[in-house]
Amino acid sequence: MGQLYGFVDPATLEWQNGIAAKLVADAAKDESMDQHWIMFDGPVDSLWIESMNTVLDDNKKLCLNSGQIIQLSNRMTMMFEVADLAVASPATVSRCGMVYMEPESMGLAPLVSSWLNTLPEKVQNSKFIVMELQKLYDELIDDGCYFTRKNCPELVKSVDNNLAQSSMRLLDTFFQPYIETEVKKVTPDQISHLEGQIRQMFFFAVIWSLGATTTQLGRERFDKWIREQMKKYNVDFPEEKTAYDYLWSSEKLQWVDWFNTVPEYSVDIKASYSEIVVPTTDSIRMKHVLKQLIINNKNVLMPGPTGVGKSVYISELCSFEMDEAYQMLKICFSAQTGANQTQDFLDEKFEKRRQRMYGPPLGKKYIIFVDDLNMPKKEEFGAQPPIELLRQKCDHGGWYDRKNKDKPFNRIVDIVLVSAMGPPGGGRAEVTQRLQRHYNFLTYTDISFEAITIIYKTIVSAFFESYGTDVKNAIDVMLEAQLEVYDQVLNGPLKPIPSKSHYTFNLRDISKIFQGVVATNKNTVKHNLDLVRCWIHENKRVFGDRLNDSPDRKFLDDLLVDRAQVKFALSRAEIFNAERIIFGDFMEGIDVETRTYRQITDLNVMQNKIEEYLDDYNGSVKTQMNLVMFLDACDHVARIQRILR
Repeated sequence: MGQLYGFVDPATLEWQNGIAAKLVADAAKDESMDQHWIMFDGPVDSLWIESMNTVLDDNKKLCLNSGQIIQLSNRMTMMFEVADLAVASPATVSRCGMVYMEPESMGLAPLVSSWLNTLPEKVQNSKFIVMELQKLYDELIDDGCYFTRKNCPELVKSVDNNLAQSSMRLLDTFFQPYIETEVKKVTPDQISHLEGQIRQMFFFAVIWSLGATTTQLGRERFDKWIREQMKKYNVDFPEEKTAYDYLWSSEKLQWVDWFNTVPEYSVDIKASYSEIVVPTTDSIRMKHVLKQLIINNKNVLMPGPTGVGKSVYISELCSFEMDEAYQMLKICFSAQTGANQTQDFLDEKFEKRRQRMYGPPLGKKYIIFVDDLNMPKKEEFGAQPPIELLRQKCDHGGWYDRKNKDKPFNRIVDIVLVSAMGPPGGGRAEVTQRLQRHYNFLTYTDISFEAITIIYKTIVSAFFESYGTDVKNAIDVMLEAQLEVYDQVLNGPLKPIPSKSHYTFNLRDISKIFQGVVATNKNTVKHNLDLVRCWIHENKRVFGDRLNDSPDRKFLDDLLVDRAQVKFALSRAEIFNAERIIFGDFMEGIDVETRTYRQITDLNVMQNKIEEYLDDYNGSVKTQMNLVMFLDACDHVARIQRILR
């Protein structure tokens, strides 16, 4: 309210005009015959809009808390552009005329016609390309949107207009090389080369726009539909894999498997476990499409389930695989993130280009990566201020300088927005479609068990290179057992209920398990029995320590022993060579250079060792901890130490 109409500065006790008050006063002072339109673009709620009642009725006066009354002239019009009027009061609605823009009545044809007029000049001059694109959009885009709505479930809801525009933005990335400059001219041969592949480019764009918002099940359905359409237009397409597994190569003039576009990957075992990112088909194609969109200044939204690697892949691409001209700024939204906090963070990073224009240092571009885009808590009337700030940048090219007395509008240039978010629900809100329409959706699906196997087999095999043959031969079996355990934990009786709301498991848990497994060394894990004990221990730490009643813990214990018996032919007696399986790296002392993560078989020795550590601590501080280190307490200390290490 204060930023809109004005407030008393608590530091100086001076009145500071708000943005709306400043605009209205400037328009009222203008004595020319020009018309003035003051646009309020954003969600309406019954707080700030009530202060406009005297403006909107016959009085035409804006009354401020400072006592100032601004009389509006007959040449001034107040306009409100809103998504809905769900929380507007009848007093407001009755004072305004209404114009409702219905998307269905407009259709997609105006978007296509407008976009065709923005194509590079040489491309527009080719009647074949323009007519072919017009024909493809007229015949396919409406049917494609209808098929997507009926058959392809979406993690985050989209609208037809956005899907159509997303395909156009992807086609723009193909047409970028055909933009002429003073030093680069486009030849007729190049246009002829483009004409021969326009259909393939169109279908690739449709796959990664209309087909990129759905789940794995939806992708399978969309694959069948898009293949049928390609056959109608005589577009040859490989039959071995799905439509999502191939890239159209303009250089080779053929469909190329995504895996053939990157060099073979090898794990650097000197890197820390958390730094290892194994490429999969999904990560390769997502990063490629994301990179092309960023280079061409298109905003990208990447929704997906928790733990599939959205943030990791985006950070890896933006930090290490982009040109030096690009720099990443990362913002992590939370429930408490506010618009002022977001604006201040970004304004600190921008440099002044010229009057009222800001951006990254000259010659650079900022990739603003907004993680957890839908986390900000909704206000009482449903608005999310940080989201509205980003939308203001996308719609109007900048935002107001709220710290400046004159409240100038600053243009923000040379930035691209990339955002990631989980599906709405569980504290995550639905983001307004007015922001989402500015993004290309690239939805991550749940990682298949085949991809999980490739990832962790690559990592574990690299770390186990120096281990014995017996252990290396057990890697595949261990991975099979782990996926079966994960499936049972995810889909079995361990469901979140009010008393067990923390029973939420995802793919990050598998990563934590193998992080513990590869922390061992060849001297402590010599046989597959040692490997199985470590594997069971890590599962009990990652999954079991989250379980809060005996039946659930018994279910997990029985499941792990059963998988060990089936996959490794080991009995419970062979596995449990001690009262409980505990691994740790503190038995040799905390000052040794290399601490070995291994099983602690003698629990009495462990108990004595922890008591020694406690005595050492008590001898070095004034406030002592007089604790009795019984076995359960020592077990808890080992668990905590495992997390801290």
